[in-house]
Amino acid sequence: MKIKELLNSFEEFAPLALQEDYDNSGLQIGNYGIEITGILISIDITPAVVEEAIKNKLNLIVSHHPLIFSKLKRINGNDYIEKSIILAIKNDIAIYCGHTNFDNVYRGVSAKICNKLGLSNLNILAPKTDILKKIVVFVPESHAEKLKHVMFDAGAGHIGNYDNCSFNASGTGSFRANDSANPFVGEIGKIHFENEQRIEMIYPAYIEKKLIQEVLKSHPYEEVAYDIYKLDNNWNKAGLGMIGEFKTSINEKKLLSILREKFNVSCIRHSNFLDKPVKKVAVCGGSGAFLISAAKNSDADVFISGDIKYHDYFIADNQILIIDIGHFESEQFTKEIFYDIIMKNNPNFAVRFSEINTNPINTF
Repeated sequence: MKIKELLNSFEEFAPLALQEDYDNSGLQIGNYGIEITGILISIDITPAVVEEAIKNKLNLIVSHHPLIFSKLKRINGNDYIEKSIILAIKNDIAIYCGHTNFDNVYRGVSAKICNKLGLSNLNILAPKTDILKKIVVFVPESHAEKLKHVMFDAGAGHIGNYDNCSFNASGTGSFRANDSANPFVGEIGKIHFENEQRIEMIYPAYIEKKLIQEVLKSHPYEEVAYDIYKLDNNWNKAGLGMIGEFKTSINEKKLLSILREKFNVSCIRHSNFLDKPVKKVAVCGGSGAFLISAAKNSDADVFISGDIKYHDYFIADNQILIIDIGHFESEQFTKEIFYDIIMKNNPNFAVRFSEINTNPINTF
């Protein structure tokens, strides 16, 4: 299997278009046409991780955190990033990083935290905006049903927990073909009236190119009439953080014990206990302090994340319990997301989890 085929599976699950503007997800080192001999999955890339891949004859490393994140002016081997790049290139090791695109997708990093905690009724905490559009296509009634299914298959028509969503209205279209036309119906030089359907569907902007290509390919008309509208609606299937519920309430100290056990956390920092049952829980993998207010506004009892700074704890204001389990600890199970995608499409593939502990933070 070539790298491109595997990355198509990753990006079908978590499209690169969902990454944040500051991010650098995607194939960072290597060629899309390389044949994969084996895959090493890690949270970070360090020279030790690259050496682990070399030792085990695995020529693709899949990582959550990007190796190349900021601008590189030179590659001299002066730090772990430059050393990792040199080592990877010398040994024909390709590197793919799935970062905030995997944070933003509905079944991504934060959802994995929720699954480990046994939460249900999951919803995105901060849904993405400015990503939904609507397409309106006019098609003869004889081809309407076929075109709708083409559009559904291209990814349009998803609203919340529903798919195949469309609005359809019948009407009459008119046109006159000139001498250079090759009309599907009607005659050159004569005004023609045709019974048509107006098909409307919502879609995420990142599939627009593919969607329009499929519409043009399947539509019977030589000149296809369609409109594109930008929507202000939030998209509840993509965004950062997630909120869910325990089936039955638990107390705050019980939650800390669960987190210590399931996430192997040696030190948990938290705001003041509120001495009330915990039912509704908001989470964000990685550095999630920017979502504390969103968690409060969602009436969550608890917000769990990593990298919470001193002054961030004041935002709790005795209205929510803030828990910091650590950046690495909150994202460690992202490796399982990568693994499941790989195994779903390639059950016999050689895949290993890195045995290198890349967490740079130690506790005493």
